[in-house]
Amino acid sequence: MKLDVNALGTFYRMAREGAGLAAGRLTHMTDVETRVGVTKLNFMRGHELRHDFEDAGEKVGVRVELSGAIDGYSVIVFDRANALRIVETLVEKSDAEEFDEMNRSAVTEVGQIMNNGFIDGWADVLETVIDVSTPEFIKGDSAEPFLGDIETASGDELALLFQSQIEAVGTEVGFSHYLFPTRDSMADLLEQLRASNGIEYDKLDGFDRMAERGAEEIAKTATTLTGIETSVDIRRLNFVSLEAIPQQVPNEKLVGVAFEFEGTPSGFLLFLFDEESADEIIDAMVPSGTASGDDDTDGYDQMGRSAITELGNIMASGFLDGWANVLDTTIDHSTPEFIHDIGAAAVDPVVIRLGENQEFAFVFDTVITADGREFDCEVYAIPDESDLERALNDLDVERIEETPTTADFQQVNNT
Repeated sequence: MKLDVNALGTFYRMAREGAGLAAGRLTHMTDVETRVGVTKLNFMRGHELRHDFEDAGEKVGVRVELSGAIDGYSVIVFDRANALRIVETLVEKSDAEEFDEMNRSAVTEVGQIMNNGFIDGWADVLETVIDVSTPEFIKGDSAEPFLGDIETASGDELALLFQSQIEAVGTEVGFSHYLFPTRDSMADLLEQLRASNGIEYDKLDGFDRMAERGAEEIAKTATTLTGIETSVDIRRLNFVSLEAIPQQVPNEKLVGVAFEFEGTPSGFLLFLFDEESADEIIDAMVPSGTASGDDDTDGYDQMGRSAITELGNIMASGFLDGWANVLDTTIDHSTPEFIHDIGAAAVDPVVIRLGENQEFAFVFDTVITADGREFDCEVYAIPDESDLERALNDLDVERIEETPTTADFQQVNNT
């Protein structure tokens, strides 16, 4: 199976079209204004997907099976509280505390209309017909009831799935949508839509495994340099529109380091921390360092900036050296640029630069956390799409397990 940017771009537009139709139908049913949030094409493994379901209490969903132009499953997922809020708008005299038969019916009806909105959008873009089964109401506090019998969601092979979010303006109501196409169905569509030689899917799978190891090494490096025990909490490979990247970044003041890297591939690498995490890092690396409440113009003195940029520089070197080792190429990166800004503003320069030559991007998105201490680090690796395609076409997949994915690090003397 091969994929290329043209085919994935069509899939992305298909997902956006479906999300727009679904949002409009939710507005019509509930008289609540809605908006489409982030739409992504996710390349994820089963254990990464299950993380989404096991992190926020009980969920409620409506699932349908698809056949025709797309075989697979379409699933609408609400947090329990959001599903009950929808019930309150649709069912008179409902206490909306439990999912009795009437409330289940209301949620199922909404879920079916939402699923049909997405599916009609895909069918419009593909100019084809997609058949839909009878909807199934599901609830649970883990991924098993929702995904347990879906082959593409349960294994640890890299699966392509579609994820969209819709939010009700001015309320807490929102939900996520997942499309799980079968591998054969996806291969047929990719073959129809592909406009270039494309990338072998197995090579993208291999590169993702390499990036997974690189993310784990970043966490180990952070632990070595700061003394704070860290681990990889979330890691995804997304295919998104460039304009959607700022929407993924937390809407708060962030501290970080940005790099441009050149070689095969070229692109950008960002490490972003919330202010509390940055302060914790500075305290760990420079005991006399200055946290964000001091008198410097942006809240960080020279020693604080140096600690953050030093950590970012060493993590970037190890991460990119790992890519270069496996790809058997050379990747150089720029000097670190210190960032202290609102989330979207931190990534806008990257989006503008990449937008000169491309509309979409593969984004390696990683969140590193620490138990019991403030250390939230979001890592965004965004390669140039044409460089990435060349690098993957030349990739020897067998090298991935045989080649070290990081450089050796020396302990930093925290004095």
